[in-house]
Amino acid sequence: MNLHLRPDALAEWTAAVFETCDVPAEQAAEAAAMLVRSELRGYRTHGMTRLASYVDRLQSNAFNPRPKMTSRSFPGGIVLDADGAMGHVAGPHAVRLGLEALETSASVLIVLQSCAHLGALGIHTLLAAEGGAFSMMGQHTPPALAMEGFSGGAIGHNPIAFGCPVPGEAPIVFDVACSVAARGHILLAARENKPIPEGWALDAEGRPTTDANRALDGFLVPMGGHKGIGIAMMVECLAGALTATAATAPTPHVKRGDAMQGAFLWLVKPDSFNGQQAFSDYMRKWTQIYLVAGGEDARLPGNRGDAMERAGRKQGIALPAPIIHELQSLGERLRIRFPD
Repeated sequence: MNLHLRPDALAEWTAAVFETCDVPAEQAAEAAAMLVRSELRGYRTHGMTRLASYVDRLQSNAFNPRPKMTSRSFPGGIVLDADGAMGHVAGPHAVRLGLEALETSASVLIVLQSCAHLGALGIHTLLAAEGGAFSMMGQHTPPALAMEGFSGGAIGHNPIAFGCPVPGEAPIVFDVACSVAARGHILLAARENKPIPEGWALDAEGRPTTDANRALDGFLVPMGGHKGIGIAMMVECLAGALTATAATAPTPHVKRGDAMQGAFLWLVKPDSFNGQQAFSDYMRKWTQIYLVAGGEDARLPGNRGDAMERAGRKQGIALPAPIIHELQSLGERLRIRFPD
């Protein structure tokens, strides 16, 4: 049974949890809002189920609770050193930097160094779209993808997302990992002691498996076979190679180094090209053609999340009982009473 909570109460409680980990109040509130919004929009694997693990990483200093983020800009680009910040702090900061850069430029590519897990990338590209920009974002991960028969992980499952404003409508938001299924879905299945569908994963010997626990010890299967591997390679070039620092540089914190994942965020100002009117007219036309052709069940990426968020803010946010119990236990451990 799913239980419902007021989103604002859940966000306040989550912010208080982050503050117990020495996260400054303003950053704690922003990270909490991003996490709750992820849950509201249906990103179950990247919503409240991640909170306990983020707390563990903050408390162990694998994530930096008090980052001093710095950036350097040059024509067309920004390098953001997130200083080990949580992704839900670094991501919105990168979006703000990008939108500011678009005031004087048609596009900007931001690379994020020393950044923790960004969560659902679509939440960040949504922010950019709400700011009027087209955006694309990717984050590289440790090697997790493999084809059947591989002896080990070959490349990260490297999630990628894009967002685009649609005049008069909710923004388009498309968010996928380069694997058939995100690892978070397998984590949920393992926690709920459920099997996973065929074609999602391989075990440690490179053999197909439907056992979630064996899958966690093995590898993810790329979406579309070699096509998914190719997209993962693109993300690796942008989110890995462009964020790389000298191999000889000392690692200031071993645990933090293991937890950091480079990322890129590309923003484009639509009206810099053929003007806002032409862009708006074209977006209206092609989206209508798509929706009419698809019939009554057709929808654009992001429409479902928008509807879920609107409903959740009115009716309350629905959380499964196991997640509620986990959060209640976390609250008891931190001496922060979970909201009714």
